[in-house]
Amino acid sequence: MKKRRIFGKLLTGMMAAAMLFSLSGCGGNSGAENPPTEPETSNSGEDLSLENVKNAGKLVLGLDATFEPMGYTDENDAIVGFDIDLAEEVCKRMGVELVKQPINWDTKEEDLDTGRIDCIWNGMSVNPSRQEKMNLSEAYMRNSMVFVVPADSDAQTMADLSDRKIGVQNGSTAQEILEASEIGSSITMQTLATNVDALLQMDSGLLDAVFLDSVVAEYKMTADGKDWRILPDGLEEEEYAIGFRKNDQALRDEVQKILSEMKADGAVERISTKWFGSDVTTIK
Repeated sequence: MKKRRIFGKLLTGMMAAAMLFSLSGCGGNSGAENPPTEPETSNSGEDLSLENVKNAGKLVLGLDATFEPMGYTDENDAIVGFDIDLAEEVCKRMGVELVKQPINWDTKEEDLDTGRIDCIWNGMSVNPSRQEKMNLSEAYMRNSMVFVVPADSDAQTMADLSDRKIGVQNGSTAQEILEASEIGSSITMQTLATNVDALLQMDSGLLDAVFLDSVVAEYKMTADGKDWRILPDGLEEEEYAIGFRKNDQALRDEVQKILSEMKADGAVERISTKWFGSDVTTIK
């Protein structure tokens, strides 16, 4: 009888240990990144986007971290930029922490919809597809798409670039615009991961020109002291906006309201002057 009781206790202990091992295996590595979850909504369908961010104590900003000077990784591996400074001030006034989350630009809408990020804020151009898929803020900056050439290039206008090799960032609106343009069929287009890569190849003589945002071109020419030229005729003007989930109206409106307050009290001008020398924004 005593032996049976001892055996029973041993068996019970072994079963408990096995259950604990099984549970720990299901939990996975505690240091692994949590999978994205669908944004929380109320049973009545009420918009909880702003409440969720405030309860979490953070706003997760998605960016590709290569778009200098809007949002990029500097030489110290810190994510910095004009958009980042704006977002930091917005979050300070909202009472939450800014979390800068690098993403794959090609899957940004998926990252937004699944809740991995709360917004896309990285010099994102407004176009019909993004207007359909996201809830966009009011435009906060104008931009134009331009051709940059070395200072000693014989190209004086866009027409002079026919039969030449032009660099453009892969997956960008610049690529879409260039492909759809009349000149697009008469050039050799070279797609690269970033605008910086394209400009470096032009500097090395591997490209005749780069097609990119004027905001980036002008900043790089000034910040890096580059002896480049911007051709007088570009292809298209566009605007930058912040992208939120389609139904996240409360969060979108709060960020917009704070940006307007920052414009009124001079914070926007201070941040813009730091990066561009003057207030180049269109925030109202």
